[in-house]
Amino acid sequence: MTAIDEKTLAYLLSPSRSGLDPSLFVPLLRLLAEGEPVTIAELATASGRSENTVRRGLSAVPDAEYDDGRILGLALTLRPTPHRFTVAGRQLYTWCALDTLFFPALIGKAATIESTSPDSGISVWVTTGTDGTITSVQPDTAVLSLLIPDHDGPVRSSFCNQVHYFASREEAQPWLDAHPDGEVLDIEVAHRVGAAVASSMLAQADTADPDSVTQDAYSAP
Repeated sequence: MTAIDEKTLAYLLSPSRSGLDPSLFVPLLRLLAEGEPVTIAELATASGRSENTVRRGLSAVPDAEYDDGRILGLALTLRPTPHRFTVAGRQLYTWCALDTLFFPALIGKAATIESTSPDSGISVWVTTGTDGTITSVQPDTAVLSLLIPDHDGPVRSSFCNQVHYFASREEAQPWLDAHPDGEVLDIEVAHRVGAAVASSMLAQADTADPDSVTQDAYSAP
C-alpha cells in the first residue's frame, strides 16, 4: 500500500493511543533508552512533573512493565520481544514494529532494528539516523502490518500485537487474509506514518502544561 487511510492515521495520532500523555511518554522513552529501569523519581525529574502526577499517569497504562516499582517498559522495553531495538550498543526491544520507526526521532538516537517475521522467522533489518531517517532496509521487499482495533483496551493487546514486519508482501498475505480489515504498508509509507506520530508527540510534549496532566488525559485507545 502506498497510502494510509484517514481513520488509521487519526488513531495513530491520537494522544490516547499509548495511554500516556506525551509529556510523560517522551521523557520515559529517553530514560529507558539508557538501558536501565526507570524510577518514579527519575521520570518526575525528567518530565518536570510531581511524583504523584507521574504515578497517576502510569496507573492508567495497565500494560506498563515493572520490576520492584521501577519501570521496565512502556512501548520501549528491557524485556525481549520479536522487535530488537539497539541504541548506542544497548539492546532494547519494542512492543510493536511501528514503534521502531518513530522512537529514534523521539529519543534523538540512531537505531538498528532486527525484527522477526511471525510466519517465516526471517529477520528484517532496518537502520535509522538520529533524526529517525531510514538509512537501510533488508530485505528491501519488507513490509509492515497494521490493524486498528475495533474495541477499547490496553494498547499492547488491542493494537501492538498485530503490528509486525514481514519479509515481503507475499509473506504478509496470509496475515492479511486472516485480518481483512488490516493494512500492509511499504516501509517507506510506514516510516512517513511514524514520522507524523513522532512530530505530533514532540509538539505535544513541548507545549504541555505541567498542571494539565490529569487522569482524564489517559483514556483507553
